[in-house]
Amino acid sequence: MNLLSAKEGCEYIIQKINSGDEELNSFLFSLGCYSGEPITVIKHRKSGSVVSVKDGRYNFDSDLCEAIIVSDTEIK
Repeated sequence: MNLLSAKEGCEYIIQKINSGDEELNSFLFSLGCYSGEPITVIKHRKSGSVVSVKDGRYNFDSDLCEAIIVSDTEIK
């Protein structure tokens, strides 16, 4: 499942990132957004989602949210 189908307020584990762009992958890695790391969807918006990774909050657009694959089950 990707971030667009994740529930708000729930924490998930990132499984993989399907962006196909090495520069974007490097940028996400610098934010702490990579396989095995927890990510929380704070709020879905029309243009994307607000997420929390490590100790930061970021606004990802819909295309990026579709590229970030997370676990099917939320972390309690």
